[in-house]
Amino acid sequence: MPYDYDLITIGGGSGGVRASRMSANFGARVALIEERQLGGTCVNVGCIPKKLLSYAAHYADDFTDAGGFGWSVGSRDFDWARLIANKDREIARLNGVYARLLSDAGVAVIEARGRLIDAHTVQAGERTLTARHILVATGGWPVVPQIPGAELAITSNEAFHLARLPARAVVVGGGYIAMEFASIFNGLGVKTTLVYRGRQLLRGFDRELGQVLAEEMAQKGIEILLDSNIERIERKSGALAAQFASGETRETDLVMYATGRAPNTRGLGLEEAGVTLAANGALKVDDFFRSSVPSVYAIGDVIDRIQLTPVATAEGTLLANTLFNNSPRRMDYDNVPTAVFSHPNVATVGLGEDEARKRYGEVEVYAARFRPLRATLSGSAERVFMKLVVDRKTDRVLGAHMVGADAGEVIQGFAVALKCGATKAQFDATVGIHPTGAEEFVTMRTPRPAPAG
Repeated sequence: MPYDYDLITIGGGSGGVRASRMSANFGARVALIEERQLGGTCVNVGCIPKKLLSYAAHYADDFTDAGGFGWSVGSRDFDWARLIANKDREIARLNGVYARLLSDAGVAVIEARGRLIDAHTVQAGERTLTARHILVATGGWPVVPQIPGAELAITSNEAFHLARLPARAVVVGGGYIAMEFASIFNGLGVKTTLVYRGRQLLRGFDRELGQVLAEEMAQKGIEILLDSNIERIERKSGALAAQFASGETRETDLVMYATGRAPNTRGLGLEEAGVTLAANGALKVDDFFRSSVPSVYAIGDVIDRIQLTPVATAEGTLLANTLFNNSPRRMDYDNVPTAVFSHPNVATVGLGEDEARKRYGEVEVYAARFRPLRATLSGSAERVFMKLVVDRKTDRVLGAHMVGADAGEVIQGFAVALKCGATKAQFDATVGIHPTGAEEFVTMRTPRPAPAG
């Protein structure tokens, strides 16, 4: 049976664009269906705009620090509307870049909502198209708890388009998105409260990272309420009233939920087409991203493995090679680095201490917390935290973790070392760049005492 295309991709985010573009470069006839802007979450309501807002929020500390270095900073005036307009202009430019990349590769871009009809057929708006292979790359979507008044709250999707900056904000969540937006609001002068139902921020990271970050954020003026939850939100005389499980009620101008994201699979016709989904809506796929329907594949956040843009693009590269370049290869999910663009930044690669002990038994832990050189003149109370987790039997470094300025830039290089299986002895043999904070990773010599028992 002749098909309209060799591959139809539903979803124009980083993973879908990469898979489509590379497949076309390998000679495949490809169509990509996207109902919103190209670039997906990362470009439009994720990584890129978030980092731009984070840069903006950092200037508050920079202005304060400048005095210690001899600078006199005059009056400060922040214009939220100007920041958002400048951000929107950059995002529009990136949307255009994605469109040109696809066009140059010969990919047909269809602006519509895609929906599976069967194993080889997709409905794209008013059109019905067929393909030998179908790729689902529709990403994730924020989840908001179903409490009374939930419709009065926003998520990260809306945070990038606020008409005005609130004077007070409550951010609900304990993961990286909550940390980032609490830091952004606080840095821009918003009275910010972070609410999390658990006891440990950044669950899934090395536990000390969440502890250290909580201390650093608190000293910057963010109120952190752990073991706490909102049960109801009401509108009250121009503001919002958030009622907590404890019975306390707080007035605020904005409530933002950052309580997780779910695979964006509703209304795509997947189950009707025979595709097996997990309980949370994620597509179940094998090592080569094939679903229970042999012609249907999925990558990125919609398969709920590691929800990071570079992971989705790597998966897209592998899939294109598997389908159209006769070069199948499995994705390696070990030692994937990640960063949290909170203030201060957090970055990590490899295993946290607790997970390393479970897997390897005896480990050695090296850690340091210190005042960075910049703070000696600026007067800032911010401190840097670094940690290495090492397998005692093999001396291999299992994890590298950091809280501090530019942590993501620092850990990226150490991620290469961990991917190559570097040992602590090789770290020790590496000459540090002085004076930098990063040199601490190659100068820590004394492990912590092993925990009792």
